[in-house]
Amino acid sequence: MTLATWVLLAAVTAYAIKVSGYLLPQAWLDRPPVTELAGTLTVGLLASLTSLNTVANGQSLVLDARLLSLIAGAIALKLRAPYIVVVIVGAVAAALGRRLGLA
Repeated sequence: MTLATWVLLAAVTAYAIKVSGYLLPQAWLDRPPVTELAGTLTVGLLASLTSLNTVANGQSLVLDARLLSLIAGAIALKLRAPYIVVVIVGAVAAALGRRLGLA
């Protein structure tokens, strides 16, 4: 199969999954296990995406200014800083880390 066929197949599959969610009865979606699973999956996927983007570079692990930025942002979040402050703290930490030689 060609690349275009795979892309079209993936698009149709994604659309079918999305439409199937609208076809399910609301009572099924309001059950506590379903809402709990949806919340858990969201957090898990976001955490894995964040960690991979922080310490991965292709097929290798890299400890650089991105990790320092993530740690600084996590500390700011723990201290209940506003979102814009968390972003600025992360950016400043990354800039300082790069200035100190962390690529």
